[in-house]
Amino acid sequence: MEYSFDYFKKITDFLKTKVDYTPQIAIILGSCLGPFAEQIEDPVVVDYQDIPNFLVSTVASHAGKMIFGTICGRKVVCMSGRFHNYEGYTFEQLVIPIRVFKLLGVETTILTNAAGGINVDYRPGDVMILSDHIKMNGDSPLRGRNVSEFGARFFSTVDMYTPRLREVAKRCASASALTIHEGVYYFYSGPQFETPAEIRAFRALGADAVGMSTVTEALTAAHCNMPILALAVITNMAAGVTDIPFTSEEVNDTAKSISQQFSEYVKSIMREL
Repeated sequence: MEYSFDYFKKITDFLKTKVDYTPQIAIILGSCLGPFAEQIEDPVVVDYQDIPNFLVSTVASHAGKMIFGTICGRKVVCMSGRFHNYEGYTFEQLVIPIRVFKLLGVETTILTNAAGGINVDYRPGDVMILSDHIKMNGDSPLRGRNVSEFGARFFSTVDMYTPRLREVAKRCASASALTIHEGVYYFYSGPQFETPAEIRAFRALGADAVGMSTVTEALTAAHCNMPILALAVITNMAAGVTDIPFTSEEVNDTAKSISQQFSEYVKSIMREL
């Protein structure tokens, strides 16, 4: 598939027929963080499967809907459910949502995810503000012909997790009931969870948490010079960190248990943007 500028413009032109305003903030919701979307006022809901050239989420805990509306007085577009390489999508396909946000006129994107804790000081239910990431496997989402309308062929990833937005998130942390850290996220393509030996290696490399998403979106945002904030909900301690085994059900249960507090935290950040 040739992902030309017109490919992304077709998606954007379709979505612009659904609302008559430019969303200021885009939000991508990770596993079981969908309840945030329920707080959007005057929602205009579009199923992914109805959007031309778009992808379809296959993860059971992802709703697979794009929602336009208002929250905290800001016009937003929210993806309730995202796309992953482990679903069978190529890394190149994973550029689609961020490039569409760029063409919609979005000013800031907030990425959220569910992650496993590597740092022994973390606990399930904590939140980590991403300061950086480690990606040592898989292709880049920017592989292939460069679409120059979005950015240069070679681009910097220094400060790709926008320092100004991280400072806002840290200021808002003091008023949250959640325990909030700042750290480094390790991208693991999955879908299997990591082995204890892999987790020990990731910790030695400087990772504080591990997950299977977000990084491809962040790289795409860096390419098109879009400010982003990324937040990881620590839903479990990664393999071997404790003697207690974990399951995907535990991941989902933890995310659901703090979804309301997490939603309030994200809203407090949005008020400060």
